[in-house]
Amino acid sequence: MDEILYQPNSPVRRRPNAAPDLPESAVHWKERWEEGAEALRQAIKNLRLKLDEATAGGRRLVNPVHFFAVAAVVGVAAVVSTVYTPSYAVTMDGVPLGVVRNPQVFEEVVDRVEARAESILGRGYVLEGEPAFDFALSERGELTDVREIEEYLFHQIDEIMSSYVLKVDGQFIGAALEESSLEELLKEVKAPYVTENTVSSDFTSRVTVFQEYTPTDVNLDLEAMFAQLTENTNGQTTYEVVKGDTFMQIALDNGMTVREMQELNPDINIDLIHIGQLLNIREEIPFLSVTTVDRLTYHEPIECPVEQLEDSSMYQGETRVIEAGIPGEALVTADVTYVNGREQDREILESETLSEPTTRVIAVGTKVRPSWYPNGYFIWPVYGHITSRFGYRSIFGSYSYHGGIDIATAYGTGIAAADGGTVTFAGRATGYNWSYGNLVIVDHGNGKQTYYGHCSSILVSAGDHVYQGQTIARVGSTGRSTGNHCHFEVKIGGTSVNPLAYLS
Repeated sequence: MDEILYQPNSPVRRRPNAAPDLPESAVHWKERWEEGAEALRQAIKNLRLKLDEATAGGRRLVNPVHFFAVAAVVGVAAVVSTVYTPSYAVTMDGVPLGVVRNPQVFEEVVDRVEARAESILGRGYVLEGEPAFDFALSERGELTDVREIEEYLFHQIDEIMSSYVLKVDGQFIGAALEESSLEELLKEVKAPYVTENTVSSDFTSRVTVFQEYTPTDVNLDLEAMFAQLTENTNGQTTYEVVKGDTFMQIALDNGMTVREMQELNPDINIDLIHIGQLLNIREEIPFLSVTTVDRLTYHEPIECPVEQLEDSSMYQGETRVIEAGIPGEALVTADVTYVNGREQDREILESETLSEPTTRVIAVGTKVRPSWYPNGYFIWPVYGHITSRFGYRSIFGSYSYHGGIDIATAYGTGIAAADGGTVTFAGRATGYNWSYGNLVIVDHGNGKQTYYGHCSSILVSAGDHVYQGQTIARVGSTGRSTGNHCHFEVKIGGTSVNPLAYLS
C-alpha cells in the first residue's frame, strides 16, 4: 500500500472539507432511490385520500382491494426503510475498504489514522491516494465497522511497526521485535551481580517493557542497548574519615586526583581533616544499577566480655592485658543487600551460638599522668599552607626524597610539640642532618619520634619533658630552606612515615 502514503518531501494531497463529488454510478443509484421513495410517498397519499372518501360520514364501506393495496404499500415502505439504508462503498486505488454511511465518515477515519501516525513518527504524515465512493442500498447490519477500516489503513504504513519497547525511568532505550529478547538483555545486565546465594534481584530504576507502535528505524541493536545500560557514569557519594586517613590517600583510593577531590569539597581544608568528617568522593556507577539480596550463612566471632582491674602502678590511660580471653563463635544466617556488588544492608535472620566466649581481663592505670606524658596521638605543630608533601619531590634542580611535610607560616610563629614526651635533641643539626638547620627532636615512647626543622630559635633543651601543645621553638628558614616554614617529620621505629596519616 506504499502508493497511498505521503511523506513530507512528496506533493501534499489536500482533501476538501466537503464530501467529494459522487461518480456517475453513485448519482444514478441515488436518483433511482429518491424517485422510488417519492413514488412510494405519492401512492400512499392517493390511497389515503380514497380511504378518507370511503369512510366520510360513516356511510361508505371501504373497498377491500383498496384496503389491502394500502396495507401492502405501507408494509413495503416500512420494510425498506427499516432494513435498508443509503450507503457508499469505499475503494482506494482499486482496493475495496468497506461500506460506510457517508463519505464524511471515511474522511474522519483518515484524519485519525494520520494523527496517530504523526504522534509515532514525530512529524507530519498524510495518506496519499484518492478514495472512490459508490452509492448503494445496504442492509443496516452490513455497514463496515469504521474501526476495521482505520486499523487496516494504519497497518499499511510501512514506516511504522509493532515492537516491544524498553524504557528506564521513562527514557527510551531501544526496542525489539520479541519481548523475550529484551527480557534476556535485562538478565544479562543483572548477571555479574547474581550468585548462587541470590534470592532476589531488581533494578534501582523503573524499568518497563511494553508493546507499542514505533518507527521502523528505531534502535533494534541489542548490543548497543547493553552497552548503554552498563556504561559507567560519574556519580557522587560520601566517605567518613577514619583514623590514619589523609586527604591525598582518600583521593587516590577512589581513583581521583587531589584537585578533583578538592573540587567536590571546596569548603574543606585538605590539611585539617578529622575523624568522622564526611567528604564527597566520586563514584562510578552504571547507567542501570542492580540491587540484589543474597542469603548467606557464615561463622561470626562473638566478642569477649571485658573485665577491668585498676592498677595504681600504671598511668591513667594505660592498659595491660591480663587474660586475653577466647572469642566465642556463632552460626549466622542473614540477608545481605548489595547495589552493584557493594553491600548496603545486612539483616540478621538467625544466629546460633556454637561456643561461648571467655572473659578478657584488662588492667587499667589509675596513677595520675604527668603533664608531659604522651597522649598517643599527634596535633599539628603549626597551622599554615603545606608547600611540600611527604615522598619524592623535585627541589633545587634534583629529584630527592622528602621525609616529612613543610608547613609555611610567618617567621617567629610558635611551634607546638605534637605530643608529650622527652626532648632528645635541640640545636643546630650537623653532619648528615645539616639540612634541618635548627632542629628539635621529641621522643614519645614506643618507638615514636617527631622532628621540627628550620627553626629560627629553640626554646627547649635535650632532656626536657614537654607536654602536648607546648611551644618548643619558632618558625624560621635555617638549614636547606627556601622560605619560612616548619619541617615536620614523624618516625616510627626509626623510619619516616607520612605525617598526614597521624595528625588529628
